[in-house]
Amino acid sequence: MLRILVLIMTLAAAQMAAAAPLRILAFGDSLTEGYGLPRRHGLVPQLQSWLKARGHDVVVLNGGLSGDTTAGGRVRIGYSLARHKPDAVIVELGGNDLLMGFGPAMVEDNLDSILKQAGKGGKPLLLVGIALPDENDPLREDWATIWPRLAQKHGTLLMENLYQPLFDLPGEDYKTMLQSDKLHASAEGVRLIIESLGPKVEELIAAASIPR
Repeated sequence: MLRILVLIMTLAAAQMAAAAPLRILAFGDSLTEGYGLPRRHGLVPQLQSWLKARGHDVVVLNGGLSGDTTAGGRVRIGYSLARHKPDAVIVELGGNDLLMGFGPAMVEDNLDSILKQAGKGGKPLLLVGIALPDENDPLREDWATIWPRLAQKHGTLLMENLYQPLFDLPGEDYKTMLQSDKLHASAEGVRLIIESLGPKVEELIAAASIPR
């Protein structure tokens, strides 16, 4: 009788685990947090809605912190992982480092540490970069190569530039997709970003669904 009870409980626990939605941690700065937007229009809620409409049973957890740098992310990633217990992680950091003039080598070292911590246990990762806006900046090439190099090193999925969908608009139309601060995407800008980010997250979901 005891063995039967244990078997029933084991099967029930397995069914509950199978039914639990996949947990994806979106770890980043204000671009992830949804700075300046009504909550429902932020990147995480819009991504959650996009994935749900596509039939995915997932929960996207908002690990964005406005003003955060890669150095800050390096310190808090462990806490965020312990708190949210995700099955997969999106890492979007570097924009504030860029604005503050931090060197590419330091940024890469911090992101390297974040990815090492986030990927423990074989969790699949999606690395999201940000472009240096000034095409004439001598550090542009050094900056741009950070994310592809780290993605290759850690075997992560990659979206090289979160704002590329905006920059792909003709002329300077991308400016119409920004908030008044000319830095953060508007609700419509976020929607456009999700159209490119979403399929990458679907790849992340597929990777996380493979038994490890």
